[in-house]
Amino acid sequence: MKECRLAVGLMSGTSLDGIDAALVEIAGSGLSTRVKLKHFLSAPLEPEVAGRLLRIAAGKPFTSGELSQLNFLLGMLYSEAVLKVCKQAHIEVHQVDVIGSHGQTIYHQSEPRFICDRPVASTLQIGEASIIAERTGVTTVSDFRPRDMAAGGKGAPLIPYVDYLLFRDIRRGRILLNLGGIANLTSLPASARLSQISAFDTGPGNMVIDALVRHFTQGSKRFDPHGGIANSGKVIPPLLDDLLMDPYFGEQPPKTAGREQFGEAFVSKFLAYSRSAQFEDLVCTAVELTARTVADSICNHCKSPSLYQELIVSGGGAHNDFLLRRLAVLLPQMKILKTDDFGIPVSAKEAVGFAILANETMHLRPGNVPSATGAIRPVILGKVAVGKNPHWFRF
Repeated sequence: MKECRLAVGLMSGTSLDGIDAALVEIAGSGLSTRVKLKHFLSAPLEPEVAGRLLRIAAGKPFTSGELSQLNFLLGMLYSEAVLKVCKQAHIEVHQVDVIGSHGQTIYHQSEPRFICDRPVASTLQIGEASIIAERTGVTTVSDFRPRDMAAGGKGAPLIPYVDYLLFRDIRRGRILLNLGGIANLTSLPASARLSQISAFDTGPGNMVIDALVRHFTQGSKRFDPHGGIANSGKVIPPLLDDLLMDPYFGEQPPKTAGREQFGEAFVSKFLAYSRSAQFEDLVCTAVELTARTVADSICNHCKSPSLYQELIVSGGGAHNDFLLRRLAVLLPQMKILKTDDFGIPVSAKEAVGFAILANETMHLRPGNVPSATGAIRPVILGKVAVGKNPHWFRF
């Protein structure tokens, strides 16, 4: 084993349910990377903070000052998560070599739009890395997506590189499915080279389900624990058929999605049925939409889907037993597993991923997969805020 380093990965996703922090021991880099999760925590976001972020991400009016303040506030909250995960693991923060912070996505538009007569694709994640580096003393890599977009990519998904490092197998074809606010998958054919994998967002994961639960419970519940609400309802066929006509589902990969596609305007299609349909039926239909679009994506966009034997699930949606049962019915040829079966808790996988991507950046290795993002070439991801431990730069 090569020299081990300690890294913390930070992730707060489109679900806006909290800040995930994973303390990881990493040996090596590139294809020789070996990882051991030391500790993981998820720090809930205060309702006021989550509400402000949700309002901005939904395109509601806000001031530049509010955005700037939230950027610094999130940097503070991310710093607190780093200090907390180290304390719980009985590790001094100065022992950590690098932090990888995804940040909170405020806007992501991977398809160019004309601005001032020029086609512009753009993305924005906030959570000031300089605050993290200063408050922890640890060199921090952040803002991973823009470099891939500068190279012509979609800026997402970025976890496929991590999926390849951790889950590739000589004999078994695997599909890694992350059920966050948005659902995304990585296909790993048996004995695949990095250039042979594909990955893309399939559509909504938990985003629509959570939005419906929040709406109909007046915020007293934020999600459907284990899918109990959906399990007590039934699918509304006309609504499901209408939803499946959304143009996104017919697009070819590479493609990415977010609140821009599946936020308030999309949820309003469900609410239009609320006078004639039960709350449980609407949530059941939202679960079926997620399951159907995942299954359809595998069947339509993964080359030779019969060659994949395992579906390995992570993300908050992996706790939704009803959703997993629907996936098992729709994909009978695949064995449904969770990343827990490979030593990585389902809630920790993406945070672990950004610890690994930060490690790759500090080793000056590319972290994107052009076949997944559409970039013209592999690029080194992220921006570096140097802490009090600049020994990395002696490589």
